[in-house]
Amino acid sequence: MADEPTIITEEGGLELEQEQDTQEEQKLLPAQDVLPESLLIIPLYDRPMFPKMMGPIMVEDPRIQQMILQAQEKGLVIYLGLLLVKQSKGGVSHAPQSIEDFYPIGVAAKVVQISPPTQEQPLQLVAQAQERFEVKQLTRQQPVFKALVKYLPEEKGDSGDELKAYSVAIIDCIKELVTLNPLFKEGLGLLLDRINVSDPSALADFAASMTTSSGADLQEILETTSIQKRLERVLILLKNEIEISKLKADISKRIEDRLSKQQREFFLKQQLKEIKQELGIAKDDTESEVEKFEKRLTKLTPSPEAKERIDEELEKLKLLEPSSAEFNVTRAYLDWLTVLPWGVYTEDNYDIAKAERILNRDHYGLEEVKERILELISVGIVKGDLSGSIILLTGPPGVGKTSVGQSIARSVGREFFRFSLGGMRDEAEIKGHRRTYIGALPGKFIQAIKTCKTANPLIMLDEIDKIGASFRGDPASALLEVLDPEQNKDFLDHYLDVRFDLSKVLFICTANQMDTIPGPLIDRMEVINLPGYIQAEKVEIARRHLLPKQLKLHGLTKSQVSIGKPVLREIAEGYAREAGVRNLENRIKKILRKVAKDLVSDPNRKVTVKKSDLPELLGKKVFSDEKIFSKPRVGVITGLAYTSLGGTTLHIEAAGVMTGNTGFKQTGQLGQVMVESSEIAYSYVRSLVAKKDPKNEFFRKYFIHLHVPAGATPKDGPSAGITMACALYSLATNTPIIADTAMTGELTLTGMVMPIGGVKEKVIAATRAKLKQVILPADNQEDFDLLPEHIRAGVSAVFVKTFEDVRRFCFPDNK
Repeated sequence: MADEPTIITEEGGLELEQEQDTQEEQKLLPAQDVLPESLLIIPLYDRPMFPKMMGPIMVEDPRIQQMILQAQEKGLVIYLGLLLVKQSKGGVSHAPQSIEDFYPIGVAAKVVQISPPTQEQPLQLVAQAQERFEVKQLTRQQPVFKALVKYLPEEKGDSGDELKAYSVAIIDCIKELVTLNPLFKEGLGLLLDRINVSDPSALADFAASMTTSSGADLQEILETTSIQKRLERVLILLKNEIEISKLKADISKRIEDRLSKQQREFFLKQQLKEIKQELGIAKDDTESEVEKFEKRLTKLTPSPEAKERIDEELEKLKLLEPSSAEFNVTRAYLDWLTVLPWGVYTEDNYDIAKAERILNRDHYGLEEVKERILELISVGIVKGDLSGSIILLTGPPGVGKTSVGQSIARSVGREFFRFSLGGMRDEAEIKGHRRTYIGALPGKFIQAIKTCKTANPLIMLDEIDKIGASFRGDPASALLEVLDPEQNKDFLDHYLDVRFDLSKVLFICTANQMDTIPGPLIDRMEVINLPGYIQAEKVEIARRHLLPKQLKLHGLTKSQVSIGKPVLREIAEGYAREAGVRNLENRIKKILRKVAKDLVSDPNRKVTVKKSDLPELLGKKVFSDEKIFSKPRVGVITGLAYTSLGGTTLHIEAAGVMTGNTGFKQTGQLGQVMVESSEIAYSYVRSLVAKKDPKNEFFRKYFIHLHVPAGATPKDGPSAGITMACALYSLATNTPIIADTAMTGELTLTGMVMPIGGVKEKVIAATRAKLKQVILPADNQEDFDLLPEHIRAGVSAVFVKTFEDVRRFCFPDNK
């Protein structure tokens, strides 16, 4: 029985092969040689398939899958046309949309095995390529392509010597490829079972399919019908493949040699390590770490609690594998426990004379601070131990708070560690992180102890007034334990989880103002105020410390630059009138930079800076004479104020406006307390004028305006009460105040004068403004008497209990 050819119908279906009963026809025309003229086209995207080859085909289109499965159910023999899709300009093949997307030559393939599609993968076919064909007509029935084809049978004939030579050359190349790449050997074994190597055509197709050439190059082989030309082109592909394989083999060999060397070194090191351990020369990681920690402990005296914890962790470390994560956590914890200076203290300096020399050498003035440190050393001499103290240095910027801390450390002979609390918002910065967190570390205090390598250093907490708070906690509250002498002997860091004694530590804190420091924290500290410097002190500091320091930093000498005391006094008066000396130092830097520039052009000259040179070197004066008016004026009174930058003078002005309405208003960015003080002054002066001079109708006719320059600077506080009352009284009585007088004091509604703060700073401001008299509350007389003589020099104080005392002194002609 003979089979009729399988064809594709116009609707795209597959027809059943009809069996014939004539055995003779079966002999004349075998079934596998009868191929249909119309074929269902399956696009190939990577490389073409050659005749006599067998390979897998993936069918992803659902409609084509359905047609093939239906044909399989009917028992049909399925033939498909395999055409390679042309690549786009980018070298990528896309789903064909038209006839032009296919190459014209393909192969007819018989389906020998079908694997039904699943959810994970599409329909898979195993097809046996039969014969080359050329597309005569290609039509598309969305999304199926079908083609009428003309088959291109191989030319039959005797092989000439030239073809044999090509065949031998191809076989030699295949042998060489198998030698270079063992993967070709497996493919060669599979293909030799299906082709006749003595057939030049089949040999060419087989050799081409073995290469890794591009789809376009292989398609060119498929389209070459001349056997000799095909052999020639295949031979070229094989030669290219051999060169590529040689290059790959060379690269692989270099990599293997490199890896072999590394592996060899690794194995040798491991062997050496094992040999050393057997001989007792070396120890493993765990033993070396344990030995390191035990060696540290011989020099320390940990507390019983710490000793117990260290022993527990050492036993735990011995049981852990070095490669485990817990090993590294335990090792880091033990490293911190054994690196801290348990029982290690530096010897304190009990030489008062030496300490005094150090303090006087480093700082001019600051007698109160020096006296307190000498008292601390004296107590240490008597007691035999310098117990930890907690000192708070407050004052405006640039008065030397931080540098004083360093001098104190040198004077008592202790290690110094400083860190800033400004902007700190995380409680863990103080008390450490718990060890459960990745990257956990102890707090700043334990880190400072580790750095100083002693349990009694001097730790400076800078900018304690600028500490913050956030959702991570309140660092200021965490400091309560650290700065409490009754608690810090058992300070518990979250990371260490054992108590460490901080009672021997000397804490020095600095702040610009005390308003933002919590009250419970201030109670734990001894407050020493650094109010600022008067002009004479600033000039002396510049001469002794700032100028020599900046000369050295700028590479200059006294023989090259000369800046006399009158020049320094002029700089302090006109360009750096702040309470501190930082701006004064910046002005000296600016002068020296300009001098250095001049010396570059003439290295041999000596520059002497004169007062007349300052406008050219520093520009226009920043500060003018604080006495705005050459003589007293009605309604204008000079007050004294205290700011975070030190003391300053304040000129309060009052004016009456004839508007037909009476009233009172204040300007100058006054705070709530100062507004209330002005209203108290207005009410009191109005009642005083009505009582003293009933005929005075000023307040019944005028609208009163009180202004406090400068308008852009916020101001608050009660200490300007008598100043505002004097301005209003001067305005109402049309009488100016006596000359060169300033005042400060809080006024009550009944005319009482209450005490104020910042006496020293305010007296310094009066001295700087060259005022002769200052009016102070009587309760502040003791504060004034305790001021150093050089601050009180040139200023006489008048102490008052009531506003009536102020009025009698300021307006002597107005009884």
